[in-house]
Amino acid sequence: MTDHVEHKARMERLKASVDRRIAEAQQEKGLLIVYTGAGKGKTTAALGMALRCIGHGWKVAVVQFIKGAIDTAEERTLKTFGDQVTFLRMGEGYTWETQDQVRDTKFARQAWQTTCEFLQDPSYVMIILDEFNIALQHGYVRLEEVLPVLRDRPAMQHVVITGRGGPAALLEVADLVTEMKQVKHPFRKGIKAQPGVEF
Repeated sequence: MTDHVEHKARMERLKASVDRRIAEAQQEKGLLIVYTGAGKGKTTAALGMALRCIGHGWKVAVVQFIKGAIDTAEERTLKTFGDQVTFLRMGEGYTWETQDQVRDTKFARQAWQTTCEFLQDPSYVMIILDEFNIALQHGYVRLEEVLPVLRDRPAMQHVVITGRGGPAALLEVADLVTEMKQVKHPFRKGIKAQPGVEF
């Protein structure tokens, strides 16, 4: 019985603390969200947020900077929502496959210019820059030109950036940063990418 009483008291204190934080959190703004780290699930998390926005009837843009050569089930699914979703594959594939810095830079620059148009359009409630951290890491797009554009976007527009190696200056200005940590991965055991899991 004592355990029950102690548990109830702990939960009451926790509820009071959570209720207080909810009451204090009254500001609304477009968030800058970064999913980074070596673990799997960064793009998956971002596209899950896209589905939430779609469920609210809002417009979403997805710009893929690196994975352009890969046809995915999530792209096919998201495109079924018509004008509510703009999904652009603008790279030519992973950098270790393309092995062409000049072409990779060219395609990343084109993707960034297209992204800038979305970042000026308040009708898009969420913009996902998939694998953008990789483009920044390789210097295809310079962070110094990105940060002012992100800062000056429409006030209620959310931006989600994915990719390992998120630069420190980006993480500093982000509202939400999640680092995915790899603990295990089937690929390390010789198991190939699976439909419905990886693509």
